[in-house]
Amino acid sequence: MENKERHGCVTAWLILMLVTNSIVAIIYFFARESVTDNLPGNVSESMILLLGLLSISNVGFAILLFRWKRWAFYGFVVTSLGAFLINLDIGLGIGQSLLGLVGIAILYGILQIKKHNTSAWDHME
Repeated sequence: MENKERHGCVTAWLILMLVTNSIVAIIYFFARESVTDNLPGNVSESMILLLGLLSISNVGFAILLFRWKRWAFYGFVVTSLGAFLINLDIGLGIGQSLLGLVGIAILYGILQIKKHNTSAWDHME
């Protein structure tokens, strides 16, 4: 069995993703009014709940990335595209909405960091 190791920066980023998405999900579920008060227009409760579900999905995908599952990266792509579309729908500007997609590029780049000449991406199944 191959001994897989990831660079510390990869581990730190995955932990940051776990913590951030957990906090965001809690905010969406338990502070919906505060969220909707800070968004343009009239945002439905179902949209906020959907964003919360996307955040929970991201927590699961981060855990799966810890377990070397490459398809979890593509799960992040799907949730990020979903959040992008929702953000446009609720009235956020294109620039602010696109900012969420930058996270995909950052995640991909971080997964390319090598430890012992092999990236985390190369270790993924």
